Amino acid sequence: MAVKKQKYNISTISYNDLLISVLVAIILVLASWIIDIFANNLSFSFGSIGTIHAENPVHWIIDIFPFIVGFVIYLSIKKRERDKAVFEQIIEQRDRDINKNARFAKKIGEGIYDEQDENIDQDDIIGRSLIVMRDNLRANSKKEKEQNWISAGKDLVSGILRMHNSIEELTYEVLVELIKYIDVIQGSFYIFNEETEKITNYATYAYNRKRYVDQEFSIGKGLIGQCAYEQDIVYRTEIPEDYASITSGILGDKKPASILIVPLITEEKLQGIIEFASIEDHFSELTIEFLKELGEIIARTLYNLKMNQKTEKLLQESQQMTAELKANEEQLRQNAEEMRATQEELEISNKKLETQIKEVENAQKRLHSLLENASEVISIYDSELKLKYQSPSVTKILGYTPEEMMSGKDMDRLTAKGEAAMKEMFEQLLADPHTPRAIQYTYIKKDGKKIHIETTGRNLLNDPAISGIILNSQDITERKRAEKEERMKSKMQSLSENSPDLILRMNTKGQFFYANPMVNDYLGVKSKDIINNRIDELEVEETLVSFFKDSIRRIRKTNQKLNEELTMPTAKLGERIMNFNAIPEFNENELETVLFVGHDITEAKQIEMEIKDKNKKISESINYAQRIQSSILPNNSIIQEYLPKSFIFYLPRDVVSGDFPWFFKKDDILYISAVDCTGHGVPGALLSFIGYFQLNNIVDHDVNYTAGQILDKLHFGVRTTLKQDRIDADARDGMDIAFCRINLKKKELQYAGAHRPLYLLRDGELLEYKGNRKAIGGIPHRKKPEKDFINHTLEIKKGDKIFIFSDGLPDQVGGPEGRKYSPKRIRAHITENKDLSMQQFSSLFSNDFKNWKGKTKQIDDVLLIGIEF
Repeated sequence: MAVKKQKYNISTISYNDLLISVLVAIILVLASWIIDIFANNLSFSFGSIGTIHAENPVHWIIDIFPFIVGFVIYLSIKKRERDKAVFEQIIEQRDRDINKNARFAKKIGEGIYDEQDENIDQDDIIGRSLIVMRDNLRANSKKEKEQNWISAGKDLVSGILRMHNSIEELTYEVLVELIKYIDVIQGSFYIFNEETEKITNYATYAYNRKRYVDQEFSIGKGLIGQCAYEQDIVYRTEIPEDYASITSGILGDKKPASILIVPLITEEKLQGIIEFASIEDHFSELTIEFLKELGEIIARTLYNLKMNQKTEKLLQESQQMTAELKANEEQLRQNAEEMRATQEELEISNKKLETQIKEVENAQKRLHSLLENASEVISIYDSELKLKYQSPSVTKILGYTPEEMMSGKDMDRLTAKGEAAMKEMFEQLLADPHTPRAIQYTYIKKDGKKIHIETTGRNLLNDPAISGIILNSQDITERKRAEKEERMKSKMQSLSENSPDLILRMNTKGQFFYANPMVNDYLGVKSKDIINNRIDELEVEETLVSFFKDSIRRIRKTNQKLNEELTMPTAKLGERIMNFNAIPEFNENELETVLFVGHDITEAKQIEMEIKDKNKKISESINYAQRIQSSILPNNSIIQEYLPKSFIFYLPRDVVSGDFPWFFKKDDILYISAVDCTGHGVPGALLSFIGYFQLNNIVDHDVNYTAGQILDKLHFGVRTTLKQDRIDADARDGMDIAFCRINLKKKELQYAGAHRPLYLLRDGELLEYKGNRKAIGGIPHRKKPEKDFINHTLEIKKGDKIFIFSDGLPDQVGGPEGRKYSPKRIRAHITENKDLSMQQFSSLFSNDFKNWKGKTKQIDDVLLIGIEF
């Protein structure tokens, strides 16, 4: 209203000014008229006015002056009105801009960053500043939300990782939570097995349901293998045709629009892979960044779980070895008892046979007493051991007719062992006619069935009724089986009664049918007092009662054997750790009884803990030895400082190694060698220390020693250190070596070797310099003088490449036919790839050795050194 009032007042004043100005102009006109009239002495009248206008035309100009003034002032007033209107519009626009900016600033203050800019003018500095401030606040808010989202996801998954010790459970739970958290449809969790070098599917989840997908990938095969090989995220929106479809009740079978495969890497080692599939056509950068950061956390947990599993496996193997030792000891004891029982049975059997022979001698003197349906086969041989009579009962017992037996089937169907026993029996009967002989052997019937035969022979050549050697043979197959069953039954009963284990048999209602004497030590009840009683009627620990009842219930449900460990107080032995086997026993496919065998493993558990502690100390000692050995081995970067085009392929078989590279510099001379000590592991490592310090002392003593002289002195030093130069020496340990002395200024290479060659690649041609056929160290031959090591001197040319190596590389067994890697293969790789650089040679041999070895165990330490001049 104040602005409108100002406008009205200004307009009124302007028109008053116009009127005053016109009146002033008119007065001036009248004044000019009056002055001119009086000047001409005329009377004031209209005629005088006309006269002065006629005489003085200037009056006409003066007359129009009021009109001109009025018009000019009128134009001025109009211009002022227009300017005022424009000014008022500017003021109103500014009011609107201020109000608009105030509303915009209020929304920003309330944290509303997604509102439109309300068409803020480009000239509105405050408005544009507010927009910049809003955009910055929105960006900061977005970044903070993203960081909070990532942190919340890490906390969620970290909580799951802490909860589980099983890889199977952990992979599934982590996969489910991640699928929900990043809002995708499907995912899979893969674990990398370093031993098999396979990537195996452990968990798959899609549309809120667990899937069972048995998948396995090799490194480099498929998208999963590609991710493992590159050890980097694989993100695809172009999906392969053979990729798995996403199936749901709503969508049906549909391929995902995008997939994201994340490697789980810790300490540069692959532990597993997580794969996600989405029906959306992209994964956000925030999601990818989140999974990158989370991958290392999951990988570290998987690594720790794998290490725990390996430790548990070692403990189980240790337990198994302990159990096998006990089982072998028990088996030896059982064998001794069985042999003793067998000896007694043989004595009883011999006595029975002697009685039967006497009865036969008294009751059967004539051939006519043989019956066709006799249960024995009676055979008579002459003094030339030719069969001259065969009883008809042979057809029923052996399946052959007497004629077939007479034609040679008596001996043809014997086993080699049976034929030898038969010939031996004939020889004994002829040598001692008065003593009957009995043998047992296996015979093959006409239908091909093997049976056990017992034959008793008597020499009745002097008996006119027989006039031959008579053999009584009977089928004892069933008797053998019965005897075996009786022995086994007796053995089992003896084992049970004398077993240190607690053995109980009860029916499905908990009633005891059997208990061995150990029940008194463990339960405080005599075995005779427990028979026919139920478990509830005995005064034993509630934990044991619950165990028996629960085991019977579970066996009735599954019909499967159970095995559980149970810590229980005993009546006489204190608290013991028992391993119970609950074995179902059936009668006509119906569960009748359950046999409980409880083995006391308290001492085994204690031994297990001792073994675990000892293994830990041994591992710590070996690891400390490895750190010591690593500290004295030459650093590859130091060697490349003097020999920049060089590589060392070094692969110990165990934690510590018997092979080692050696490097030393003195003045202008470089010394480098590949040393292979006897053995590997800890023994080889100990010998490597001797070689290392001996070499250092020799080359540091005199720079003028040739390569051959250095090996001679090393040979003498090792023998002296190991006392192999003494007459009573028995240590034949030593080392093989390929030794190089390099003078780059003189371009001279000296080489000497003990069982190890040097390969020189020059102008595409491979030359081989062989070492002496003797090792460093060892017991000297007392009657044969040794030759000095040969020193080879070579001129170094630019582009020359040399290779020295230990025998672990050519001796490694592998490949499709299980053969050795061989020096021939090494030479072939060098000549066929003569243009490769040293680093490329390093990769070539490393990859080829790994592929050649495959799943075969590494048999020795491997060392290969290559140098290009």
